[in-house]
Amino acid sequence: MGSNVTVKGHRRVFEIILVLALCPTCTNGRGAVSDTLSDSLSSVGGTLPHFLQEPEDAYIIKNNPIKLRCRATPALQIFFKCNGEWVHQNQHTSQEYMDQNTGLKIREVTINVTRQQVEDFHGPEDYWCLCVAWSHLGTSKSRKATVRIAYLRKNFEQDPQGKEVPIKGMIVLHCRPPEGVPMAEVEWLKNEELVTSLGDDNIDTRADHNLIINEARLSDSANYTCLASNIVAKRRSATATVVVFVNGGWSLWTEWSSCSVNCGRGVQKRSRTCTNPAPLNGGAFCEGMSVQKITCNALCPVDGVWEEWSEWTMCSVQCERQRWRECNAPPPRHRGKMCEGEGQGMENCTGGLCTQNGKLMHDVKPQSMENSIDVALYSGLAAGVIAVVVLIVAITLYRKSQSEYGVDVIDSSALAGGFQSFNFKTTRQGNPLLLNSSMQPDITVGQTYSGPICFQDSIDKELFDPLPDKVKVQSSFMVSLGVADRAEYHVKTHLETLPANLHPNYSTVDGKKTTLIAPNGLHTPGKTRLKTSAVFGHLGGRLVIPNAGVSLLVPHGAIADDTSWEMYMLINQGESSAQSEERCEILLGPEITYGPLGLNLSYPVAMTIAHCAEVSAENWNIKLKRQTKDNKWEEIMSVDDESTSCYCLMDSHNCHLLLDQPGCYALVGEPVTDAAIKRLRIAVFGSMETSSMDYNLRVHCVDDTPHAFQGVVTAETSRGGQLLEEPKTLFFKGNCLSLQVSIQDIPQFLWSIKPFTTCQEFSFTQVWYSNQQPVHCAFSLQRHSASTTQLSCKISVRQVKGHEQLLQVYSSVGESEKETVPFFMQADCTVTSETGAKAFKIPLSIRQRICTTFDTANAKGKDWQLLAQKLHIQRNLSYFTKQKSPSAVILSLWEARHQDSGDLDSLASALEEIGKIHCKSLPQSPDEKETDFTF
Repeated sequence: MGSNVTVKGHRRVFEIILVLALCPTCTNGRGAVSDTLSDSLSSVGGTLPHFLQEPEDAYIIKNNPIKLRCRATPALQIFFKCNGEWVHQNQHTSQEYMDQNTGLKIREVTINVTRQQVEDFHGPEDYWCLCVAWSHLGTSKSRKATVRIAYLRKNFEQDPQGKEVPIKGMIVLHCRPPEGVPMAEVEWLKNEELVTSLGDDNIDTRADHNLIINEARLSDSANYTCLASNIVAKRRSATATVVVFVNGGWSLWTEWSSCSVNCGRGVQKRSRTCTNPAPLNGGAFCEGMSVQKITCNALCPVDGVWEEWSEWTMCSVQCERQRWRECNAPPPRHRGKMCEGEGQGMENCTGGLCTQNGKLMHDVKPQSMENSIDVALYSGLAAGVIAVVVLIVAITLYRKSQSEYGVDVIDSSALAGGFQSFNFKTTRQGNPLLLNSSMQPDITVGQTYSGPICFQDSIDKELFDPLPDKVKVQSSFMVSLGVADRAEYHVKTHLETLPANLHPNYSTVDGKKTTLIAPNGLHTPGKTRLKTSAVFGHLGGRLVIPNAGVSLLVPHGAIADDTSWEMYMLINQGESSAQSEERCEILLGPEITYGPLGLNLSYPVAMTIAHCAEVSAENWNIKLKRQTKDNKWEEIMSVDDESTSCYCLMDSHNCHLLLDQPGCYALVGEPVTDAAIKRLRIAVFGSMETSSMDYNLRVHCVDDTPHAFQGVVTAETSRGGQLLEEPKTLFFKGNCLSLQVSIQDIPQFLWSIKPFTTCQEFSFTQVWYSNQQPVHCAFSLQRHSASTTQLSCKISVRQVKGHEQLLQVYSSVGESEKETVPFFMQADCTVTSETGAKAFKIPLSIRQRICTTFDTANAKGKDWQLLAQKLHIQRNLSYFTKQKSPSAVILSLWEARHQDSGDLDSLASALEEIGKIHCKSLPQSPDEKETDFTF
């Protein structure tokens, strides 16, 4: 017990000494010291000091010092100790006051800590300070308060990234704020408005600064920003664009429509739309067909027909008898009309003399008067028949008397009585097919022609057999009149069809078949195909079959780097099994094969095929077919339907295909209505025959495609024919009506032609399927004198009850015409392939910039769908969504459509319009510039 008192006394003495050492004011005079000591001693018997306020952790912002404060009671003194060292008394600010409630004295001390003091401290821990308070019983220490310099760096450790999320999918946006003291707090902004999870269980912002949306909604599509802040500053992350998209879904099929015709074969359709739901915000389009078609046979209306009258009934007491008939032979069916007239007949059965109730009734004319009327009627009919017979005999005698002039119809040249003056017109100006189009025809030199269809060299003259001279198909009208074989006529007229051996790779020389060299240098047997090939690499290129309207575009990047393929394209010739005559299907262009098989491309090729259909969805059902391994044909798409396997774009004269698989393809058309139109190319050629007095006019009616017309030109070149009029287009309807070709206005005093043969007729089937055997009609004329050197006439080509074209012939004939000149000349006709940049209209750098701009998701809405819209590609967009680069495929399609024009204005205008739209709809910041495409 005594030892404890001694220890306490020693501690008390030490504390008083320490106070004296630390408090210079206590040693200013003896009185002062004694006062302090007396005060200290007088407090003996109190309690240890306890803190009413302890120093708190603080942060220095910029260069502003902070204050640390302590309050304690009862306390003789309070001093701060920082980092283990006592703070000098001069740096303390202290005050003492009385607590009114407790009556205790309270001492409060504060110090300032500056940024420099903290920066100069280099210890193992943060800068710290605590308070020490003294009383007569001892000391008390406060908690440690740390002092740190506050800051917040500028760059986020992880910015949130934009993403596209399907509806009801989970959205997780990660954010790691910049380093800072104190640690930054994170908030999220959605379109500049604060996001809160309060009241919305679908949003969670508490998980490690991340923003989590459990099930994405359309309303969650927005621009999200991570906002980090502390006592120093606020920082904003990069904006992340979140797009919640909806993949399209098909609606239910509609009911089948009624048959498109009221009678016969037609089409029924049903459709569905991609609206369940509709694709939104770049969501995928529905896969599959939006329209289905089936053929239907509408039962034709059958009008009712009366049966035979029944027998008369017995005469009744009213002097009447009756008979009946029914409308059952056949009865009206399928909206047919009812029979016209009465179904019941009644007449007086006594000739008007009937005794009824004892009276004589005279209600009809006497029988003798009725008989006289019948005699007059029959006499008039007999006289009419006799007059018609006499008229026919007179016309027949007149025609026989005129036979020595060699005419069957008196046309405009005969009306002049053989003295019509001849002023031949000059050939029309600017005709690209006729040579010397601006000059008067020379009657001593054969005319020559030039135009867009060319031949490789002089060997092309041997590509075709001459047209057979004496193949004749006599008109049925001639046979019926018995004049088919009359030898005394001076003119021979015959109807011919091109034989199967007349095609580009077939030749007959002195009656022997020979194998020719195809344009690509490969030896191919006669009657097979035209072929071109080239080796392509990563830069791509183009294959072209000259004068055939067929090309193949291999896009840039379709073939992998350090890889090359020898690709080919050919036209299959001969009879085709792709078309079905049972369904009236016809080939609209040549069958095309490209390869090799096993070709692996990153982008689809673009194939262009010329066609001969007047495109109309109401009148045509146009399909794309592909040949299978067993040589059968399968339909892979209908032009009007949606498809993701291939793409078909129909222009007025060309079909552009995007194809992924090599193989043999054919464009086939099935007429839906009688108004379906097939275009025919009509051309007339002329040449002298073996006899110097005979001249042959040949009229060709072929499909309106370059390939079909090229066959005609080659055949005519081989026999020395000359084009006499610019070819014209005839619109031939699928209404089963025939085609008539006639020659008119022949100068009868200079030329003779057999009567009844100036008009020849082709059946509908011959013309509709003319791609198998092109139609060719020939007229042979004979001049009366060798001095006749000019021929003027008209050729009329018309479909019965349909379109008609007139070919005006002005030709000079003579001995000098033996020397012929090719019809067409073209300098670059040997170009069959191009590789690299020269094969494309769009420069590679521009193409890459366009793809980068429109393939990337853009908050402004500029994407490949807008590009397709501005380039007038507005259907079957689901095909492009499956492509690696939709914009690149769209540009390949644009290249195929504009390969002939080479004009970049349409593309530049579309890009400029897109730029203007977005300049108006969205404001631009000064540092943001629109992409500028300069051609």
